[in-house]
Amino acid sequence: MYADLLRRLVDDYELGGASTTVLAGFESYPADALIGLRLLGSVHRLVLSGRAPELAAFYPSVGGEWDAVLGWEAFEQVLAARGPELRSLLTQAPQTNEVGRSIALYGGLLRLAESVPLPVRLFEIGASGGLNLRADQYRYNLADGTGYGPADSPVVLEGAWSGRELTPAALRIAERVGSDIAPVNPLSEEGALTLTSYVWPDMTARLKRLRGALEVVRKVPADVRREDALSFLRNVELAEGHVTVVWHSVMWQYLSPEEQAAGDELIAALGAGATPTAPLARLCLEPMRRTPEAEPEFLIALQVWPGGVRRILGRADPHGLPAYWE
Repeated sequence: MYADLLRRLVDDYELGGASTTVLAGFESYPADALIGLRLLGSVHRLVLSGRAPELAAFYPSVGGEWDAVLGWEAFEQVLAARGPELRSLLTQAPQTNEVGRSIALYGGLLRLAESVPLPVRLFEIGASGGLNLRADQYRYNLADGTGYGPADSPVVLEGAWSGRELTPAALRIAERVGSDIAPVNPLSEEGALTLTSYVWPDMTARLKRLRGALEVVRKVPADVRREDALSFLRNVELAEGHVTVVWHSVMWQYLSPEEQAAGDELIAALGAGATPTAPLARLCLEPMRRTPEAEPEFLIALQVWPGGVRRILGRADPHGLPAYWE
């Protein structure tokens, strides 16, 4: 659906259509500002909030069905009628919180529990709305009919992973803390609308996961702070009788090389003070290379202190689902 819309948007822009007025002034934005995604998410926001009823019939996220011809005509009408409103929304950077990536966190914590069976203090960098801080509250079903996590969870991830069998464990998460430079409050109507608007309208499985996670956050509290990665890391401390886990997924690439180096140093310095009864773990899902010559993959990596030994646990889809454990 979005591929079709974007092709039509390009044609409309080149012909001087309604999109040129909406996008005027944004031509100088760099490619990584994702203006196309901002525009699509902004229109989706209007549909979700009931402010673009002419488009609702074509958006699967609100029960409609996409039609390439009639849908574009309705989309074009929204551009023409809602231009000023859309222009104001375009100034906001896209903000997503992909629940599928909780697979890497949950499975990684199970792997960690094999050698470090302690209650977890979970700290997430780039947490957005903090949905993945509730990873232990979701259900992970496998192809063979088995599963992990609460059977009655409103979030069910089908075909979650394959490969190495993971040892079930009763994960005890004692603390859930996250940071983000622009955190979203999923408990608010505005926050839930923001997160939903950036999910593709025809990706019904992702929408279902997100809506289920929004139910979970009302029952399981987490503290997500407005703080940059380095400031957040400086305030993380170890705790006796707990394993402190620093977790991040598909966000490290948005830090500058200098910030990445500083972040690595802060985590290593924290790890230098770790003990067997107050250990530290760094768990991540990020695009990485196994060797300098290898192609990038979305790898799940775990590093544990004392010792600082780093292991590749597996690989996953960029959105997390499915994962393969090695």
